[in-house]
Amino acid sequence: MTSEINPSYEYDSQLLPQPAVNELIELWRYRDLLQLLVANRIKTRYKRSVLGVVWTLLNPLLNTLVLTIAFSQLFRFNLPNYAIYILSGLLFWNFFSQSINDAMDTLVWGSSLLKRIYVPRTIFAVAVVGNGLVNYLLALIPLGLIMLVMHQPFSTALITLPLAILILAMFTLGLSLLVSTVAVFVVDFVYIFNVLLSVWFYLTPIIYPLSIIPQSFQPLIRLNPLLHLLELFHTLIYNANMPDPRLWGLTFIMSLVTLIIGWLVFTSKVDEFAYRI
Repeated sequence: MTSEINPSYEYDSQLLPQPAVNELIELWRYRDLLQLLVANRIKTRYKRSVLGVVWTLLNPLLNTLVLTIAFSQLFRFNLPNYAIYILSGLLFWNFFSQSINDAMDTLVWGSSLLKRIYVPRTIFAVAVVGNGLVNYLLALIPLGLIMLVMHQPFSTALITLPLAILILAMFTLGLSLLVSTVAVFVVDFVYIFNVLLSVWFYLTPIIYPLSIIPQSFQPLIRLNPLLHLLELFHTLIYNANMPDPRLWGLTFIMSLVTLIIGWLVFTSKVDEFAYRI
């Protein structure tokens, strides 16, 4: 008995979408798995913690207390409501740095799943950033309490805070995909990048105001992309003002370009990951 092959079922790799587009389509198809991964990361994080979610609220408060006492005396600057300034910056930094580190760790050390079954590989980085967003939103609660205690005004500009968070998430996801790709091929980059993150933290005005930097060095400091993103959050939360449209435009374009570059680099190399990890 012979069988005929139906031409309509012939496979042609040239008809497949580009890797970047195909990965986006597959990510949408696996959106239910993405939700499960985010929920599982949250449960795993607090599974053995006595304080549980309370620690997410307590940790930034303790860090703020220590840094407020230490750095306000060390630098001798007069910054009103310094606790709000530093806490808004710490929450910003914690989301950014923890998301990138978790994305690298997941893909380099915990990605054996890639060798067993097919899933869109970007789903791990997206899940990490999604988990970071949940933690960030929870951490806004103690920030709001401190603002109430210190009589910091809640301006109407805060209604645009979700947009600022989205812009930060875009930048974080794009950079996470980019550095994770490098880390898969060069494992030592994980340790190098952790050192670079420490340097990056002190080069970003999180624990000190930008005004203490000499004017001659400020053009160089402003090359730091995180400075502009942080300025967006400080303007909304600390200054209680609406950011300038140029700042919105700059941070959005910068984050979008970073996301596109990270996505393109990651998806162009992702098929080689199984042979590298």
